[in-house]
Amino acid sequence: MRLLPRSAFGQTVMLVASLLLINQLVSYVIVVLYVLKPSYDQINDLLAKQVKVVFIDEPLGGRPRLDLPDEMRQRFFEATGIEFFTEQAALKHGLAEAVHYSYFSEELGKELGGPTEVRINQDENFDIWVRPPMAPQYWLKVPLRGFEGARFSPLPIYLGVIGVLSVLGGWLFARRLNRPLKGLELAARKVGRGEHPDQLAEDVGSSEVEAVTRAFNQMAKGVAQLEEDRALLMAGISHDLRTPLTRIRLATEMMQSSEGYLKDGIVDDIEDMNGIIDQFIAYVRQDREDKPEPTDLEALLEDAVSAFADRPLKTVLTVDALPELWLRPLSIKRLVYNLLENAERYGHGQARVEGRLSGDQHWLVLRVLDNGPGIPQAERARLFQPFERGDRARGSHGSGLGLAIIKKIVDSYNGVIRLDDAPKGGLLVEIRLPLSSLHPVS
Repeated sequence: MRLLPRSAFGQTVMLVASLLLINQLVSYVIVVLYVLKPSYDQINDLLAKQVKVVFIDEPLGGRPRLDLPDEMRQRFFEATGIEFFTEQAALKHGLAEAVHYSYFSEELGKELGGPTEVRINQDENFDIWVRPPMAPQYWLKVPLRGFEGARFSPLPIYLGVIGVLSVLGGWLFARRLNRPLKGLELAARKVGRGEHPDQLAEDVGSSEVEAVTRAFNQMAKGVAQLEEDRALLMAGISHDLRTPLTRIRLATEMMQSSEGYLKDGIVDDIEDMNGIIDQFIAYVRQDREDKPEPTDLEALLEDAVSAFADRPLKTVLTVDALPELWLRPLSIKRLVYNLLENAERYGHGQARVEGRLSGDQHWLVLRVLDNGPGIPQAERARLFQPFERGDRARGSHGSGLGLAIIKKIVDSYNGVIRLDDAPKGGLLVEIRLPLSSLHPVS
């Protein structure tokens, strides 16, 4: 289980959040030690002096002389705001709603020289209730003006608000810092699929990101030029090869009838060479002019399978109900056609094509099964490389580009391809294309 995020964005946010947390803790300690504690000590000192004035010259635990005349008691209350209550009277005047504060109780007890209880009522008025050690059977109600309507806990609110704002600011900073990297990632994926993305803006982000973006643009431009040169070279080679092949084909038509067996062999070789040239061109071009469009996959598969209607291969098509998908029709048709050609070439005359959605509705699944000899497990991975053929398992015909072209098409959809044994013998080719890249048409 990883505790640290792997992305640069997540690591930056975590670093900023950690630094802010440390800063908040230090601020908390400083505020408590140098702001709140002196304030608490001043309030305690004030309370202690008020209580001492009330019980001046009274011994601890004795019975204080509180039987003052009503007029004097009223004048004392008007001058100080301090009132005397018995336990029961205090409960009726707000003591029951007051909250006990152990810190104030301990500190005030030290000032008064005995066990003291302090409670604070923060409802309408800010009142402090004190049970002094000189008269534990009485409660003193000491009002503090200027605290009405306020709460005695501003520090947690302050720290919470500052913490949230600071983390939000760090998140925005990290997001702005890493946004160019996201664009760079998407462009790199396009290059990996053989596409040519637009040039990225080079004046966004930090100087290091700008340097990486500039290098990527140069690399993408070089890759695009290399692709163009390769396509031009292949077009030139195919043109130069087709001309002499055409002349050879014409020459065979002039051969004597007694040499028919030789003529047929030459014609077959010419057809194979033309097919190989077509595969070379298809591998290089990779359907550059084939654009995504809403496609009825069932009709597309029926069209691909119908090309084998007059051929020895007997194909069964099974397609579940599928929505319209954004596909490149030519690429899908070429994919299925190449698989059926392999099934015809290496199988025993039977093939099955299936199309459906996966059980979790996240993948489009295409399966082609034949009844041939299959491919050994150890040889399956290398057959996706260009010019590799399964010589020992399925013969040595063709250019070795069939599965390579299929793999290239599947990769362009961010899909996966798997070779396996068919349930009733033969080869099973399963292709999974993510629906997230096919954008089902609603």
